[in-house]
Amino acid sequence: MSAEAQEQMLADESVMAEGDKETLSHELSQEEIDSLLGISGDASEESQGLKALIGSSHVTYERLPMLEVIFDRLVRLLSTTLRNFTGDIVDVSLEKIDSIRFGDYIDSLPLPILISVFEAAEWGNPALVTIDTHLVYSIVDLLLGGRKGPGITKIEGRPYTTIERNLVERMIHLLLEDFTKSFSLFSPVTFKFKNLESNPRFAVIARPVNACILIRLKIEMDERGGFLEFVIPYATLEPVREQLLQMVMGEKFGRDSIWENHFEEQLFEINVDLEAILDPVSIPLSEVLKWEKGSQIVFKAKPSELIPLCSGKFPLFLGKLGQKEGNISLKISKVKKLNRDKLLGVAPA
Repeated sequence: MSAEAQEQMLADESVMAEGDKETLSHELSQEEIDSLLGISGDASEESQGLKALIGSSHVTYERLPMLEVIFDRLVRLLSTTLRNFTGDIVDVSLEKIDSIRFGDYIDSLPLPILISVFEAAEWGNPALVTIDTHLVYSIVDLLLGGRKGPGITKIEGRPYTTIERNLVERMIHLLLEDFTKSFSLFSPVTFKFKNLESNPRFAVIARPVNACILIRLKIEMDERGGFLEFVIPYATLEPVREQLLQMVMGEKFGRDSIWENHFEEQLFEINVDLEAILDPVSIPLSEVLKWEKGSQIVFKAKPSELIPLCSGKFPLFLGKLGQKEGNISLKISKVKKLNRDKLLGVAPA
């Protein structure tokens, strides 16, 4: 190889090395970083990148749309119940319905707080309802004749007294009664109070990674109030999952009751051909071809035996043959029960 060729080769390698160095030293722009993380200003776009990977295990409450109907009814019932309980004007509103991991929710609770564990008696599954400090002091202040206006501030580091816990427990019993009435539209269930805790570690009803539904209610009473939150694991609602999946109340997937009633009415107007089988006889075709006028067929059936009356190949009745007004008749004495699997042509398991 000549000296000129070697110099040209070295020059080309130097140019390529400088290009690679520039490529490695290239800094990502903000748009490239947002694309990698899956962050986009357009809310209509689907999540991508790391954001989609992290959120892939997130469960949204829209999977159970009837929950909003249940808690909307609870809001109306609870407004009347708390008005009678406190003797003051109470405004209850549904703040939000969301999903959260149980461990994340327990770790986010501020102290002090009151947590009530309750159970669905028919399902045997637990759930939580939490009452924040502002609501606890507002309820106690109203029930004990406190002054109107903004409620008292909480005292940091002071645990709840027995009187405060007892008053809140009375409110929770009323709350669970209204919650039972709200759920009666979908399932006969009774929510029962189990215990009241002030330490979140003693109110663990599910594993930290289990998905739960978080429902927050805002309660306002004469310039005071607070928040009340339901935490219901998805496993607790599994017995009524099909009812809660309905988009509208009383939904019947793929069914039309008007058409079903019309079909039922017309079905009973259908004419059905019935055949009375005296006795099944097997005769070779060669003998049948030899039949002439006056040939006789011998049946083994006796006059006292019951004759099956069939529609197609399905026996419906059993009866005895007789005569009436010169016609052959059959008196039904037994109704045959149809086998559903045989009727539908399903082979037995």
